[in-house]
Amino acid sequence: MSSPRARRLLVRGVSHLFLFAIALTAFYPFFVMIISSTHNHFNIMTTINILPGNSLGDNWERLTRHINIFRGTANSLVIAISATILQNYFTLMGGYAFSKFLFKGRSGMFAFVVIMMMIPGQISIIGFFHTVRQMGLINSYIPLIIPGIANSFAVFFYKQYLDGALPNEMIEAAVMDGCREINIFHQIVLPLAKPALVVQGVLIFIGSWNSYLTPLIILNDRDRMTLPLLIATVRDANHAEVGAQYLGMLISIIPIVIIFCFSSKVIMERISIGAAVKG
Repeated sequence: MSSPRARRLLVRGVSHLFLFAIALTAFYPFFVMIISSTHNHFNIMTTINILPGNSLGDNWERLTRHINIFRGTANSLVIAISATILQNYFTLMGGYAFSKFLFKGRSGMFAFVVIMMMIPGQISIIGFFHTVRQMGLINSYIPLIIPGIANSFAVFFYKQYLDGALPNEMIEAAVMDGCREINIFHQIVLPLAKPALVVQGVLIFIGSWNSYLTPLIILNDRDRMTLPLLIATVRDANHAEVGAQYLGMLISIIPIVIIFCFSSKVIMERISIGAAVKG
């Protein structure tokens, strides 16, 4: 009797230890960022710091002396919020079309969407830059917002979600009642997809907020730069102000943490709802 119980306790203990190790590993970069934001450049470069320092005020002074952190935050918010709203709306529309409409070439087009999910965006960055330059959109937010409407992962995600969460009978009933397609989308599909919209919205917001490479090649005007770009420019005449940069990074994750805290329950409960309902 005691042997199976002892094995269960051993397995449980090993599992908890393993999960604790994973959590510790995931938290370590945040710990380094928090601690380093309170130390000056010399201490960060020469010692391993595990306790808070006394340079937080100096780092804030250096950070705000080099960049307008509030302007950078506003720029990032404009891009991230616009991208989140537009991408969510149009990719949900695309996923709905693939899920519930029968049209010629549907399978081939959806296969193309799946293939595009597997291609890294960095491969096309040079062609993207040339196209943006030819269109005269350098230093514009349009290239950072509009192309995301064709987010292949979001289309795939919504298609899979609606396959399980939206019965065909509901759409057929709405059609029989004389409801137009655009009204079906706004009055039935959008409300039903709220959990998926929250999940995908958080992913889109975080991806847009943290984006560095694309804004780097598009935005040259310092007043239009996003927060990650501005933080990377914090330096004195000889070297980067690492302590100030760490403080900037710490500030930059605050909106992400707030959004994730408010949406984490929905994410954990609904991330696989489409597969669960379908199964």
